[in-house]
Amino acid sequence: MCPWWYRSAAGLCARCLVIETDGGLVLCDTGLGIEDVAAPLGRLGPVFVGGMRPVLDARATARRQIERLGHSARDVRHVVLTHLDVDHAGGLADFPDAEVHVLAREHADALAQRPRDRIRYRLAHWAHGPRWVLHEPEGEPWNGFTGVRAIAALGPDLLLVPLAGHTFGHAGIAVRSPEGWLLHAGDAYFFRDELSRPPRCPSALTAFQRAVRMDRAAWSHNRSRLRDLAAQGEVRIFCAHDPAELL
Repeated sequence: MCPWWYRSAAGLCARCLVIETDGGLVLCDTGLGIEDVAAPLGRLGPVFVGGMRPVLDARATARRQIERLGHSARDVRHVVLTHLDVDHAGGLADFPDAEVHVLAREHADALAQRPRDRIRYRLAHWAHGPRWVLHEPEGEPWNGFTGVRAIAALGPDLLLVPLAGHTFGHAGIAVRSPEGWLLHAGDAYFFRDELSRPPRCPSALTAFQRAVRMDRAAWSHNRSRLRDLAAQGEVRIFCAHDPAELL
């Protein structure tokens, strides 16, 4: 299991996980893709490129890092997504043979292309026709969360955890490792001390999160539940964009 990320000039990262299983590799989020690096304005859009100022280096993409470990893109059999924002799903085209798992609400919102969503969801990222596998937020309780479900093809050690707020179809990804459970919380929060008591976050990051969240009540509720889980100390929680976590 390896964490990867690209860094932006804004000081953030976009973290992905690759998990080695008996049936091939599982990639949790893709980060930006090779085509995004080659044509950033067209694929990512000027708002993202200008605002986030990503470091556009093909060597930092998940595909190139997987290849440096001696694998090929075809070894990635499954991609599991927290959500479909540009910096989480931009690399889907780099893994065209993989099944792509995402909550059904997230998929529907991304494809609807409502005016408010066109900055965050880019049709170019799934123009190649991914092998979508859509999941409903229905399942069992898990560590204070409800509607948690295992992905049938991957067994009981990888779970989709509904974490609406940042988007309506946002999810966390829980992975059982030899050291215990990890929870990739995606964009449910952005800064490590947001899970502390009392929580703390730089004001600019707080303002940004509030500007881009889609469901205020769910966002606040799920952050509170993550804070409770962090206090128990039994699950290692990390978000997508804090480069100091999971080191």
